Amino acid sequence: MDDIRLGVIGLGNRSDLADLAHLPGSGSLVAAACDRDRQLLTRAEQRFGTQVRTAADHHELLDAGLDGVLVLTPDHTHEEIGLDFLQAGVPVFLDKPMAITTEGCDRLLAASHRYRTPLYVGHNMRHMPVVVAMRELITKGAIGEVKAVWCRHFVGHGGDFYFKDWHADRRLTTGLLLQKGAHDIDVIHWLAGGCTRRVNAMGGLTVYGDIDSHRDRSGERMTEWLSTENWPPLSQTGLHPVVDVEDLSMMQMQLDNGVFASYQQCHYTPDYWRNYTVIGTEGRLENFGDSEGAEVHVWNRRSDGRAEADLVVPVHTPTGTHGGADPVLMAEFLRFVRDGGATVTSPVAAREAVAAGYAATLSLRDGGRTVEVAAPDRELAAYFGHGQS
Repeated sequence: MDDIRLGVIGLGNRSDLADLAHLPGSGSLVAAACDRDRQLLTRAEQRFGTQVRTAADHHELLDAGLDGVLVLTPDHTHEEIGLDFLQAGVPVFLDKPMAITTEGCDRLLAASHRYRTPLYVGHNMRHMPVVVAMRELITKGAIGEVKAVWCRHFVGHGGDFYFKDWHADRRLTTGLLLQKGAHDIDVIHWLAGGCTRRVNAMGGLTVYGDIDSHRDRSGERMTEWLSTENWPPLSQTGLHPVVDVEDLSMMQMQLDNGVFASYQQCHYTPDYWRNYTVIGTEGRLENFGDSEGAEVHVWNRRSDGRAEADLVVPVHTPTGTHGGADPVLMAEFLRFVRDGGATVTSPVAAREAVAAGYAATLSLRDGGRTVEVAAPDRELAAYFGHGQS
């Protein structure tokens, strides 16, 4: 079996995905690498071998004979780079979110359809063991018909992860309700079996806007300033020169199948994990933890007060980043490039997550008004629903 020749655009924090795809002699290899940071480019040979072609501009790789490309750059660049490779006929892996506006997502879907170039979006949480366990329980009818989904996201490292680099600038992200929330919104949709059509939201910059300590961190990486000692939140230093995204937000959603959902996100909690609660006509389930040692609890009997769960499902977390999800995600993409066919992730679902987060951000910044979320084009939805064949 010949190796699939891949390009990687962006050698920053998410380029660990490229390491998972670099399996020379076993089906795939990184043949080209691109980044504007020359220091990262000089280390590309050490990571991927002397055969790797390097470039500071992704346009130089459009005709490099690649079988696929991983776009792992900052969010606001996903649309432009993705469109260029789709038009060039190179299958594209886009890290989430696929774009920072609903319109940008729709342009990517349209280009993939027009040029018949495969498109894959890296929503790795669909492969996280705790999410898979909840999905399987729901599919098997453990709580009856789903009626409501609640998600609380405690982003304990938010001050380090999202307020010291480009994430803090809404021009480059729209906002963290979209940027960070796209994962959870997609999971909510997946567990509920529907997509958001009406949304309203509230929130604000409630803590990090009070910190007057900014610096230009060009040339530095997140791993160089991340520390568990950065506590309490108001003791953070060295924030990005532009900080205008919300650090606390909450949204309510009405899905197209009648399910109601809510999502809360806070970037200055002491702990870092997600908690999902799914309520159905015959019970409810809830996860405790989202990494090694996580459990899913199911309640099916009435009780006074907080009773012991009727079913406890331990969740094993394999090795690998994001709870073992990233290796499975990359294996699916490589199979998709080679053979095509259906995938657990979905470009249309990725668009729906962005659309909900984008609409919620508009609502949040306009007094919490209700915003309608338009459905994707039917022809495009059908095309991707049938495996992009």
